[in-house]
Amino acid sequence: MDVALYMVATPIGNMDDITYRAVRTLGEVDVIACEDTRHTSLLLNHYDIHKRLIACHSYNEDASAKGVVQLLEGGQSVAYVSDAGTPGVSDPGARLAGAVRKAGFPVIPIPGASASVTLVSAAGFVGKSFTFEGFLSPKPGRRKERLEALLSRDEAFIIYESPFRVVKTLKEIAALAPQRQIVAGREMTKLHEEYLTGTAGEVAATLEGRQAVKGEFAILVRPEEADDHAEET
Repeated sequence: MDVALYMVATPIGNMDDITYRAVRTLGEVDVIACEDTRHTSLLLNHYDIHKRLIACHSYNEDASAKGVVQLLEGGQSVAYVSDAGTPGVSDPGARLAGAVRKAGFPVIPIPGASASVTLVSAAGFVGKSFTFEGFLSPKPGRRKERLEALLSRDEAFIIYESPFRVVKTLKEIAALAPQRQIVAGREMTKLHEEYLTGTAGEVAATLEGRQAVKGEFAILVRPEEADDHAEET
């Protein structure tokens, strides 16, 4: 296999949501760098892939990048995977890819699952553009400021949220834009996959009425008074 860094997208939930090319690449590279070796081992064992694993997560990405460059300089091919989805998209990987490119080695993407695109495909949103925001800042002031900026735009936006803060975030959106419609995807591609629609306040009330809220969320916030069927003139 060519000496390069392969950025490999992995399933966001369902183990079957991986491409043939991704499985082949993971089986052929010399080393696999990953966000969490324990998590990645479950995926690799599922496909009977046995490779040397090295940790490369958000806390050690700069240092790990130097180690990956050294492996490439030694003639070894390396794949990188995050815990789920496409590396570098609200996940580690971007610094690694940049360091490898700077060192003069190829960075080859192996595309696949992404939570944001998965949500768009199921949301019934046919607008021309959307902003991908990912996780908002945990600091209240920055969160509110960023939400105000996103809500002021005439386009949809997508955020990610944990089950522990999702109700709070939805209430913040509802306070700023009470009539704004959303689609929230929970546990997408997994056994308890669910999509909730309505205003942010309505979805927050639904979740608040449950004994427990489980699973990561991707939330698409529609533009104000969006006409999804408008055509260009």
